[in-house]
Amino acid sequence: MTAFIYYFLILPLSYLPMTILYLISDLFYLLLITVFPYRKRVVSENMRNVFPNLKDKEVVKLQRAFYRHFADILVEGVKNLTISSKDLKKRYRILNPAVLDELYAKGKSVLLVSGHYNNWEWMITSQPLWFKHKAFGIGMPLSNKFWNKVLTKKRERNGMTVVHAKNVKHALENEKDSFAVLTLADQSPGDSKKSYWTTFLGRPTAVLFGVEQLAHEFDLAVVFYETKKVKRGYYEIKLKLLTETPKQLKWGEITELHVRELEKTILNKPEFWVWSHKRWKREIPEDIEALRNEQHEKFNKLFNYV
Repeated sequence: MTAFIYYFLILPLSYLPMTILYLISDLFYLLLITVFPYRKRVVSENMRNVFPNLKDKEVVKLQRAFYRHFADILVEGVKNLTISSKDLKKRYRILNPAVLDELYAKGKSVLLVSGHYNNWEWMITSQPLWFKHKAFGIGMPLSNKFWNKVLTKKRERNGMTVVHAKNVKHALENEKDSFAVLTLADQSPGDSKKSYWTTFLGRPTAVLFGVEQLAHEFDLAVVFYETKKVKRGYYEIKLKLLTETPKQLKWGEITELHVRELEKTILNKPEFWVWSHKRWKREIPEDIEALRNEQHEKFNKLFNYV
């Protein structure tokens, strides 16, 4: 049944022009705010907690803006299955690729980090088209084997290599060429006691520590990319070098750097972040400071932090 839906519904839809797909998106939007209010409670709760001073009408306005964009992301994800490289580069432009070109010239490998903001799927597919580094993407496999196989193949068609999060170290330690690893670091971690705790969007938040850990272990430059929606179906990406020398930074500094950049991006245009994600579902540890001190000591021993 899954294969039938893909080959006889999803894939044919992906060949439609964007003008038609956005008409479908308009229908999705109406369904999302009326008949099938996708995770409405989660969306509302997240927005009210982050923006406690917003009036009810303002929250509703923000919710509708989010759902409208979310509907666009759905159809753009469908289009991503078959979009040509030429059209993708026209719609998803890197404004300053020289940031990575200069690092490549130095033989420096890179961690590209951002969050689920605007269209992240097009970044996964277009990364090898823009940069000279060998492209890697970190992800967790889908539970449905068919969809996992299909989506991985489509994401890798331009040269990206998708790596399971548990296997990423093995993949990188055997890589001889300069590489750029793409990671989205705003997901809720699996274990609150193994997470880095900070304040994000005004709330105590558990953050994945993998970005900082990989940067120190493989001496990777860390580059944050901000995605701006220019208009429907068109995005511009600006790269910002956070550090070229991760081993010279103290524990937690890299994590704080990329968290603050994402926070600033979201607060500027909040409707483009995925508010339907249960971002704050992890229980806050009783003694965060004691946990931080314990983690600090552990990683100092592992990676010789300054």
